[in-house]
Amino acid sequence: MAGIYLHIPFCKQACNYCNFHFSTSLRNKNDFVAALLKEIVLQKEYLVNEQVETIYFGGGTPSLLTIEELNLILEQISKTFNIHSGVELTLEANPDDINNEKLKDWKEAGINRLSIGVQSFFEEDLVWMNRAHNAQQAINSIKASHDNGLENITIDLIYGTPTLSNENWKRNLEQAVNLKISHLSCYALTVEPKTFLDKLIKQKKVSDINTDVQAEQFLMLMDFLNLNGYEHYEISNFAMPGKRSQHNSSYWKGKKYLGLGPSAHSYNGMERSWNVANNNLYLQSLRENKISFEKEELTATQKLNEYIMISLRTMEGCDLNYIETRFSKKEKEEIVKNAENYIKDEKLEFKNQKLILTREGKLLADGIASYLFFENL
Repeated sequence: MAGIYLHIPFCKQACNYCNFHFSTSLRNKNDFVAALLKEIVLQKEYLVNEQVETIYFGGGTPSLLTIEELNLILEQISKTFNIHSGVELTLEANPDDINNEKLKDWKEAGINRLSIGVQSFFEEDLVWMNRAHNAQQAINSIKASHDNGLENITIDLIYGTPTLSNENWKRNLEQAVNLKISHLSCYALTVEPKTFLDKLIKQKKVSDINTDVQAEQFLMLMDFLNLNGYEHYEISNFAMPGKRSQHNSSYWKGKKYLGLGPSAHSYNGMERSWNVANNNLYLQSLRENKISFEKEELTATQKLNEYIMISLRTMEGCDLNYIETRFSKKEKEEIVKNAENYIKDEKLEFKNQKLILTREGKLLADGIASYLFFENL
């Protein structure tokens, strides 16, 4: 089984915290769609003998595609690849792009899951993040999706912003539960170098990130959603039973996936490749019937470290039997030894031959994983 990710580089505005610059304007959208259709054909052999079980339209704002453009892309994918009959077909959308007509068109086209970039249900947060939608539009977009039969919805929420109090963070979570959201992706605000937010903080025009508050809000997030029946199945992702993101889960399980569009990444089990990030160079290469990309063949050490990093982020944890089978008993014993102090400090638990992060350990997930990394096999 495999997945397809399509990076659609269009956006109506740049968020203050975003480090991606959407340089492809809507005026050359036709050129981009034509290039993407050509890339799909050129990548036919990448997933040969694989059945595609997930298709994900992400990146900038794929909801800015017309229904005709969306159908053209989906038709070409269906002609080129072996698509599973129960494919999970996700579309990212901003609340201000959602209306009844689009929802009906998307459903008819086969979209069966929406990822809505809500970020917050409070006006002051949305203004601070320079979002185009307002709080009421966020609520209305979710209700309209439900009314039109698109009930498999995930929303993004951001915590740890200077404008977000603990009380309002709890109210954000309560609103999501009351709206019967089946899946939430919740991210701590991070300051990326050279973004507008980074510049404002350095100029002391806005407050820097308070990591203690972020930790408090992360603990609140885990506790509240657990009480309301959500599975914390990955560090940033929570789902009602049976509503996990199959597409994202494929990344964490190490399944093959094909990325289409500028800067999109692909993985075939042995190597990673990524398309050129510059949109103009991407378009030019496809005009010449070529795909401009770079690739890296993964070493055994990289594969093991990636497994440690990704598996620890999931509720299933790091499977030591898998490490022994896929690598060797030596690596299994070494990782158990290195994990001892974290187990004593109750940051990790050792259960059924798996290392699993505890509630407090999830606050230190990246640091724990990096400590367990191997230098050379």
